Amino acid sequence: MFTRESPSKGPNSPRVVGFYEKPSGSIQYVVIDEATKKAALIDVVLGFTPSEARTDTAAAQEILDFVKAEGLTVEWILDTHPHADHLMASAWLKEQLGAPTAIGTKVRDIAKLWEGFYNTPGALDPDRDFDRLFADGETFMLGDLPVRVMLSPGHTLGSITYVVGDDAAFVHDTLMHVDAGTTRADFPGGSASELYDSLMAILALPDETRLFVGHDYPPVGDRTDPAWEATVAEHKAHNKHLGGGTPREDFVKIREERDATLSLPDRMLYALQVNLRGGRLPEAEDDGKSYFKIPANTF
Repeated sequence: MFTRESPSKGPNSPRVVGFYEKPSGSIQYVVIDEATKKAALIDVVLGFTPSEARTDTAAAQEILDFVKAEGLTVEWILDTHPHADHLMASAWLKEQLGAPTAIGTKVRDIAKLWEGFYNTPGALDPDRDFDRLFADGETFMLGDLPVRVMLSPGHTLGSITYVVGDDAAFVHDTLMHVDAGTTRADFPGGSASELYDSLMAILALPDETRLFVGHDYPPVGDRTDPAWEATVAEHKAHNKHLGGGTPREDFVKIREERDATLSLPDRMLYALQVNLRGGRLPEAEDDGKSYFKIPANTF
């Protein structure tokens, strides 16, 4: 797996190691407080092969191997939103590590929305399947580092950003790398206008803040390797969709026109029924097997 490290810049700055999961284009993060060797895992992927509806833990195990080799203690298993393009490994990671899982409080609203699409009333219960649901503005600690939660809707109605210490923010599916722009806002509950507001709040962080995005899909231009880190200042100056101060109306037009050309991710209808269960497969039936429920002719 392709990895890249962003070193700590000082006492209130985390060390960040990103792991690129090529099949879904996802970046998974290990966020480390160097003073205490405490760590958080963010948006770790449960492998999935759609053609066989088969899961695997290869990507998550590689991250566990790194954690062990580095002598880290995992304090948190975090997700930024219920992902549409990959299954989350949070439940499996909790089985291995015992650390609590967490996501944003508005995942309750996303669960209600998708219970309607799946016709499974009462089946999706985030309060049951996550240990912590973070509200906008809530804070918690990672070792000696403070972490602040920002509600960042637009891609989904319940996406959150984790701002760790003085200079790192995990901005998930809002921004892409500077040369790729921003991410889509056309999923159920999404909004390009709300995404713009979320992006403006993220870009109001200090200019030196490192922003870590959730996805990359190289090649992009002449770049062949995945990239996922840039500062607030770099995005404000050079982001493909926002650089130079794009007005709201122009951004919404760019984003909605782009989104109209995109197909749904091939894992989406599988992923939401797992991710809204905290990374758990649907309950096994009387033969001991789990079954996905896929709505036909809905999207």
